[in-house]
Amino acid sequence: MSRIIQRRYMKEFVISEAKVETAILVGLITQTQDERKTTEYLDELEFLAHTAGAKVVRRFTQKLPAAHSVTYVGKGKLEEIRDYIRTEEEEEREIGMVIFDDELSAKQIRNIEAELKVKILDRTSLILDIFAMRAQTANAKTQVELAQYKYMLPRLQRLWTHLERQGGGSGAGGGKGSVGLRGPGETQLEMDRRIILNRMSLLKERLAEIDKQKATQRKNRGRMIRVALVGYTNVGKSTLMNLLAKSEVFAENKLFATLDTTVRKVIIENLPFLLSDTVGFIRKLPTDLVESFKSTLDEVREADFLVHVVDISHPDFEEQIEVVNKTIADLGANGKPGMIVFNKIDAYTYVEKAEDDLTPKTKENITLEELMKTWMAKLDDNCIFISAREKTNLDELKTVVYNKVRELHVQKYPYNDFLYQTYDVE
Repeated sequence: MSRIIQRRYMKEFVISEAKVETAILVGLITQTQDERKTTEYLDELEFLAHTAGAKVVRRFTQKLPAAHSVTYVGKGKLEEIRDYIRTEEEEEREIGMVIFDDELSAKQIRNIEAELKVKILDRTSLILDIFAMRAQTANAKTQVELAQYKYMLPRLQRLWTHLERQGGGSGAGGGKGSVGLRGPGETQLEMDRRIILNRMSLLKERLAEIDKQKATQRKNRGRMIRVALVGYTNVGKSTLMNLLAKSEVFAENKLFATLDTTVRKVIIENLPFLLSDTVGFIRKLPTDLVESFKSTLDEVREADFLVHVVDISHPDFEEQIEVVNKTIADLGANGKPGMIVFNKIDAYTYVEKAEDDLTPKTKENITLEELMKTWMAKLDDNCIFISAREKTNLDELKTVVYNKVRELHVQKYPYNDFLYQTYDVE
């Protein structure tokens, strides 16, 4: 490669690097969230920021009984963050945004922005930004837009701080001295609120039409059992979908790689069934987001069998299981037959204890074999350990899924023959 071409590529690389926004993360250590848990949440928040295209350069945490109602963190901690931002700016290392691990109120965002003078995001707005970036179909785009408006509506006030919002009204009951003091900010605020509410009504109508179309599609899928892949985001659902259905569903090592539900016909031996890949769940997932994605999550509600995919290599996979189970219960899909697939056994690691260490074993010291025995004793044949990437135990998974789905198929469609008849030879 010539030096001119090398310089051109180096120049392009430098330009692309300059475009990456830098971010600071802020989290709280509270009575209900210890330091370990806060670190895990911030790790996840950093992964979210990376997925959105930002580079995290610093983290700030503070111990508080609860989030401060005015500034989320205390006054001293906010000043510490402000001083760090100013120092970085003096060194020509501009900080693009500050991301908070919890959802912020309009008042908190306004006060924090006034102090830090940079873009302020919370976990919810960051997730919405990723959803907007990932949405490909009209269905997903409509759902994301509705969720964004629901988030924006109670926070409209801060968007018009550059306009003076003077009086509270005029005429009777307007308060002393309020006549003629109706500011342009309030007028614009009301106009925007009306526009957003009208837009939300239109989006809800569109989603209602999509719901009808999806319901019709589900009715026309024939006499087949419906199996839904559910789980935390980035646990390998789409990779597993590609292996079982031999399809090309988009899979990537980033959060929320899949937004739209993909349904494929899968045949194992003589049994055809429908397999759907759903959007991943996450901790602190906003309720508005779940409601907006109703038509997508209907696949979970109407499934006959749930395959819960878990990342066994994640240090806090048990909490992720609880988050998914709670979300499934919130969707009204609790109590459905299902199984757990522990994925990524190839990435599982543990810390081996020294022979002279007499302290009790912790979660970090448990081997994969010990963990397998624990869960298999708890769930019997309702769990299996695999590696979708390495295709480990894939045949065993197919056998388990076949037996589970076949049992449901015989119960639901007793007069519907399989693709061909099998005869057990004793």
